[in-house]
Amino acid sequence: MAATTHAFQPDYAVPPGDTLRELLEERGMAQADLAIRTDMAEKTISQIISGDAPITLETARRLELVLGASASFWNNRELAYRESLARRHASSRLAADVEWLKEIPWKELVARGYVEDSADKSVRVRQALQFFRVSSVAAWREAHVKPTVHFRGGSVAKKHPVAVATWLRMGEIEAQRVDCEPYDEKKFRVAIGQIRRVIDQPVKVWHQAMIEQCRSAGVAVVFVKEIPGASVSGATRWACKDEAILQLSLKFKKVDQVLFSFFHEAAHILKHGKKQVFVEDGESAENARAEQEADEFARYILIPPRFDPELAALLPHCSKADVVGLAKRIGVPPGVVVGRCHRMGMSHRLFQGLRTVLQWE
Repeated sequence: MAATTHAFQPDYAVPPGDTLRELLEERGMAQADLAIRTDMAEKTISQIISGDAPITLETARRLELVLGASASFWNNRELAYRESLARRHASSRLAADVEWLKEIPWKELVARGYVEDSADKSVRVRQALQFFRVSSVAAWREAHVKPTVHFRGGSVAKKHPVAVATWLRMGEIEAQRVDCEPYDEKKFRVAIGQIRRVIDQPVKVWHQAMIEQCRSAGVAVVFVKEIPGASVSGATRWACKDEAILQLSLKFKKVDQVLFSFFHEAAHILKHGKKQVFVEDGESAENARAEQEADEFARYILIPPRFDPELAALLPHCSKADVVGLAKRIGVPPGVVVGRCHRMGMSHRLFQGLRTVLQWE
């Protein structure tokens, strides 16, 4: 069985002043004598020996001249001591933050491979902080939870801010793996058109087109499975001025709803600036104007207004063949026509079999 090695990290901190005191004792030199020879206050020497004062770069240089041990030796001893103190302080703080683990979806993070499970709760806290890229729980609340008041869209971000923040962070991590070109609005509009032309093809075709076409225009499209409690269908925000993130889940599962969510989020990127985070959950939107604009964009790009008369003609009585035929003429999956007809008043019991259900691999 192969041996497992770990870096030695003692849980105690030895001040370099201990070494200095030992050297003085070996040479029979009093602290007062050292103070004179180094041109330093005796009080300062005493504080260094007790660990209350640090050995500065200048002090290390003077000790080298007087005692012979190199300045780098003293500097390294001081650095090791301060690192040890910081490590002990961090361990104490992490131990005090274990209650925070109850707030975050730890099991989801483990299941999806973002962290490794550990019996040591301090280790869990450290991994969770690294996942969120913050140094403390207080910083996490400020950076990830508090900003939910600025989200636009449904109310899930306010009802379940931690779950939403976790889902969004997962999207950021996935987006970092997408090698995006700098954002170009003209290219993004072209990309939307290219994607629209292939949505009537198999899912794998338009899914790949979404990722690749948008990547070349500066938009990272990522699909992230929803987190229990954060039933979010989509979100849009800017990672930086040159890259947008368009994040989707399969909350609604039906192909027409997922396509609608994509074009809805694309509208936010095109129309609504770079400072807001748009989070959609299907509930009534507080910022009705922006959401209505995004809905209208998605609705018209999926089924252009020129097909409205044919849609209206379907409502009183139609067959499966009628729906499939119209979908073919429009260039969309049949489920898109069914979904639109349902919103126009057709019974929701009709033609559900034409609405393809998407599932996670």
